[in-house]
Amino acid sequence: MSKPKNGFLKIVDFFSERIPFYNLNFEHMVTKKEVPVHRMSWAYYTGGLTLLFFLIQLVTGVFLLFYYQPTVSDAHASVEYITFFVKSGFLIRNLHTWSSSCMILCLLVHLITSFAMKAFARPREITWISGAMLLMITFAFGFTGYLLPWHQIAVNATKVVLQSIEEAGHYLPGVLAALPSYIKEIIQGEVSVGQATLSRFYALHVVILPLLFVGVIGLHLLMVQLHGMSKGVDEPAKKSEKFFPFFILKDFWLWGVVFLIVFILALCLPFESFYSYPLFEAYDALGSTPDGIKPEWYFYFVYYPLEILPFWVVMLGMSISGVGIFFVPWIFKNTSRKVLSIIAWIMAAYLIVITLFGQLIYEVFTGPK
Repeated sequence: MSKPKNGFLKIVDFFSERIPFYNLNFEHMVTKKEVPVHRMSWAYYTGGLTLLFFLIQLVTGVFLLFYYQPTVSDAHASVEYITFFVKSGFLIRNLHTWSSSCMILCLLVHLITSFAMKAFARPREITWISGAMLLMITFAFGFTGYLLPWHQIAVNATKVVLQSIEEAGHYLPGVLAALPSYIKEIIQGEVSVGQATLSRFYALHVVILPLLFVGVIGLHLLMVQLHGMSKGVDEPAKKSEKFFPFFILKDFWLWGVVFLIVFILALCLPFESFYSYPLFEAYDALGSTPDGIKPEWYFYFVYYPLEILPFWVVMLGMSISGVGIFFVPWIFKNTSRKVLSIIAWIMAAYLIVITLFGQLIYEVFTGPK
């Protein structure tokens, strides 16, 4: 009879199964790798598209760094200079803005479809956790980048978010009540949103977050290569295709088509055209706050519930969801793909409805603003 394994050996076994370094060879990861072909095969391409948009962000971000000035006195003017006076500056800035939203959209679709396909099932837990980390980092990208143009909507929306963090302290017991205010002070850097805040957001956006993203996405891609594509559906796939060259060529072809679409959008339709002009005037600390201050669309799933429901209800729900997303592989360990698909459809429906019709829903509950 074999002896029961001690704690250390169990940990070693856990990680050796989840990080199978014996598969770290060209033959397994490229020449012999197969991609299942089934009704959900399209979802395999959403991860690659997320990577494409990150690369666009990286390249255009470097060009923007040549001219952007991270000071409260010059930030807005430098963005205006890039847009109107730098050759092709408007195109680079629009590419950066459009690819930002497209990256978050693709990442959300990738996460929801991976959930529905049960791509987190053993031994792919680390793949899922690294993907959840990428989602958090990407939201942080959006939050920090939003402030950098230093216009009315950017600064005022940032103030609202930071105030919400501080307000959370009212619902915490004892010494924990002071924690949100402390976090707000660390993020803000001074009494109100100002130069210290801009400097912190700039450093996060252009140095810290890109390094974190590159590290985590490297881990994520390594896990995908070591484990291969998840089967995605309950019934065995009737056919498969070679990862190289067929899947890779299709992936690159899709990259080309999508880049062309985003390029045309950036050339013809500035993202800011969806908002009224006063929101993009230079921020004036002494002026009145214009109407229409909102976060970017990818934060509407939190913003509108905060406007409609009690603060503590939304914060509790977001806290549970934010922590729970990292434990999905264990929470839904024995859940069927059919049930997971239903949950995924509910999540997708909520995000679509609150993003497209959040303002209408808000007016139904509170009346026109």
